[in-house]
Amino acid sequence: MNVTFLGTGTSTGVPVIGCDCKVCKSSNPRNKRLRQSALVSQDNYSLLIDASIDLREQCLKFNVKKIDAILLTHSHADHILGLDETRVFSYLQKKAIKLFGSRNTLQGIRRSLWYCFEEGVPVGGGLPCFELIEVDGKFKVGPFEITTLDGDHGFQKVTGYKINNLCYMTDYKYVPQKTIDIAKHCEVLAINALRESPSHPTHLTTGEAISVIRQIQPRKSFLIHIGHSVDYDEISKKLPDGVELAYDGLQINL
Repeated sequence: MNVTFLGTGTSTGVPVIGCDCKVCKSSNPRNKRLRQSALVSQDNYSLLIDASIDLREQCLKFNVKKIDAILLTHSHADHILGLDETRVFSYLQKKAIKLFGSRNTLQGIRRSLWYCFEEGVPVGGGLPCFELIEVDGKFKVGPFEITTLDGDHGFQKVTGYKINNLCYMTDYKYVPQKTIDIAKHCEVLAINALRESPSHPTHLTTGEAISVIRQIQPRKSFLIHIGHSVDYDEISKKLPDGVELAYDGLQINL
């Protein structure tokens, strides 16, 4: 199973529009962060986790030519507005793309992309074609055994996923004990870590993420959904063994 981090940034991306901070002005490519998305591939089956605003750029940059299904964590703009870009894939593949998510997430998709679901909307330049599938618990997608991982985004629920032995958890503020128990001793954990400080009302800090990592005890962990106060080189030196900052284009094999 191959995992490609297509984007590792928070909702603004990095650099942030109009910002002159050190990280936003950095020449280090690992400080350039598109919005959060990842691609999991195995046996010629491609599973996208979230469809970020930057999905078109990500697909061109990292040579993504096929998307069979999409796991959605929640319906915030930075995680779903790239869904419109998937019309190219549904057209070329001549079939609907399966979208998996919680009931609330799928309701949000129907509101935000209403034109994909109402009868009588002219196709025009093309519409995405989706099959919405509500999930809660264990299910199978292509070659992947998947279990939902409930999380709290501070004011709403968010869904992470255990995909075979990868656990992917983004936009968490609180991690329920049930989720920790399911993720325990996974091979790889990807978890959001917005910044070092101060505390944030809807996202984990690096310290909070490391606390969760210590409870889950994965073999390897990658921090994702990273803001512009995080300098790759500086923060990497502070992280414990087995914990790394993810970066756009990072590939891992499980």
